Amino acid sequence: MKSIIITGAGRGIGKACAEVFLDAGWRVGLVGRTADTLEAVAAGRKEATRVMVCDVTDEADVAQAFDAAQADWGRIDALFNNAGVSAQGATVDDVSVARWREVIDINVTGSFICAREAFRCMRAQDPQGGRIINNGSVSAYVPRWGSAPYTTSKHAITGLTRSISLDGRPFNIACGQIDIGNALTDMAAKMTKGVPQADGSIAVEPVMDVSNVSKSVLHMASLPLEANVQFITVMASAMPYIGRG
Repeated sequence: MKSIIITGAGRGIGKACAEVFLDAGWRVGLVGRTADTLEAVAAGRKEATRVMVCDVTDEADVAQAFDAAQADWGRIDALFNNAGVSAQGATVDDVSVARWREVIDINVTGSFICAREAFRCMRAQDPQGGRIINNGSVSAYVPRWGSAPYTTSKHAITGLTRSISLDGRPFNIACGQIDIGNALTDMAAKMTKGVPQADGSIAVEPVMDVSNVSKSVLHMASLPLEANVQFITVMASAMPYIGRG
């Protein structure tokens, strides 16, 4: 039975992915800061899940969680680096340094810490190797108005993905990135009510079912390690991304 650790697994995209992987017969490590939401995902599937309450920005916390999962399962086959926060609706001069640091700390440093621990485990296990999948965003390519911290963090994730992909070659560790646009979760519900556009207008945007994301992540993780989806964009077909401006 293959194993995957999913960060931010208590809600939204992380929860949807955890459920799809469980349905596909994987062991799933559920990482998040709130035990109740993780336990709700694990309900009825205790044998296949491992609730891992930790803060992705705390390196000691993350190391302990990954070590325990590897000891329990024997190996870690995949990591989905999904935990993150959004910060939109303010021009750069109105973004506090505290808010900037919070977004970068969770989205970038948290992803680095989890990837580092996954890489360490995958490099040491026998047989060697594994797969790291980072959650990017269409904002890794094109920003929304008023999203400097979030957009910057997702550009950084692309650099992290490329670096890990290169570093992992000698150790059979593959790394890819899924860039997501307007998947309908609690975070994206505002899209259905109207969000600011580049021209200053407010417009409702098309959304897609989050299952399109979870199935794509499962596909990426299920490939043999000789193959890798380096980058994939999964988005609502009619969202204003192509031609945004």
